[in-house]
Amino acid sequence: MVQRSQQVVPWRHTLAAAAALAVLASAPAWGQGSLLYVYELPDGSRVVTDHALNNKQYRLVRTGEAGKKIGQLAAARTPEFFRTDPSAYDALILTKARQHNVDFALVKAIIQVESSFNPYAVSNRGARGLMQLMPETAQRHGAHDIYDPADNIEAGVRYIKYLAVLFNNKNYLIIAAYNAGENAVLRYNGIPPYPETELYVRKVLLAKRQYTAQALVRS
Repeated sequence: MVQRSQQVVPWRHTLAAAAALAVLASAPAWGQGSLLYVYELPDGSRVVTDHALNNKQYRLVRTGEAGKKIGQLAAARTPEFFRTDPSAYDALILTKARQHNVDFALVKAIIQVESSFNPYAVSNRGARGLMQLMPETAQRHGAHDIYDPADNIEAGVRYIKYLAVLFNNKNYLIIAAYNAGENAVLRYNGIPPYPETELYVRKVLLAKRQYTAQALVRS
């Protein structure tokens, strides 16, 4: 969705971020009753994972059931200091992508560019959550709690599926429409000549290639 100027600080304090990510293991299957853990790092930022971290420098803030308002739990009073393990939502993304026959790597790439995996992100135009959905789009595609990762990703994947049908599975048009709206893509019969959208398409396609390559390595 059209957004930029989010309440997300992109990976500041890189040494602390690297230290946090170094101890993260691969995510287990996402199931009902799964817990997410929210930790505060020494620099004041927060990280959410799907398993406990054995590091005395990280303070456990709280835990929350996956898909149960974890956006609010994670961000608490300082959403601008939020960061997450990029793999924390992989099982959920994979489940939703498979249900709707959408490319996992495309969905994850859009989440990365839209919110940097912050379930509490809010843009200056009102787009919200992991996939930065406008409230009306979220409602149209079935999200009841826009900050709930499960609801947000479900609605976002449904929207991507709708765009895929509309634009004959052409990724560059799907991505452009996700950013600028389908009407703009239809009006210009291609990527709209907006610098923001052109850059957005390049960023998402690059991230998609990276996630596709990672999936191939793991397989």
